[in-house]
Amino acid sequence: MRSLLLRWIGTTLAIFLAAKVLPGIEYSGPWWGLLLVAALSGLVNALVRPIVVLLTCPFVILTLGLGLLLINAAMLGLVAWLAGDWLVVSGCFPAFFGALVISLVSALFNALVGDDRIDVEIDRLRG
Repeated sequence: MRSLLLRWIGTTLAIFLAAKVLPGIEYSGPWWGLLLVAALSGLVNALVRPIVVLLTCPFVILTLGLGLLLINAAMLGLVAWLAGDWLVVSGCFPAFFGALVISLVSALFNALVGDDRIDVEIDRLRG
């Protein structure tokens, strides 16, 4: 549960940072709405993204995985569309760079915070 909450916070911070740093991505909702947008992003990435990746598998293989960056940009565009006026992504390039920033910041946050599942597994192996 702790891991899920920390990932949610990391995604929230990543979306906030992308909206502040990148032109073409704007967040104009209430502060708590950013938490909802991050939760929506998590749902889209958990439910829709695997289907899209599976359907575009030949493209991803052909591009040596770089096609995943385009899929991430499309998922950010879908989240912006579902979020309505709260999150606005105006164009393909802001979506691409926004997805890149969100991925990097989330990965960095998760690396810094750590994953409690690893600690539980280590403790289990030590016996």
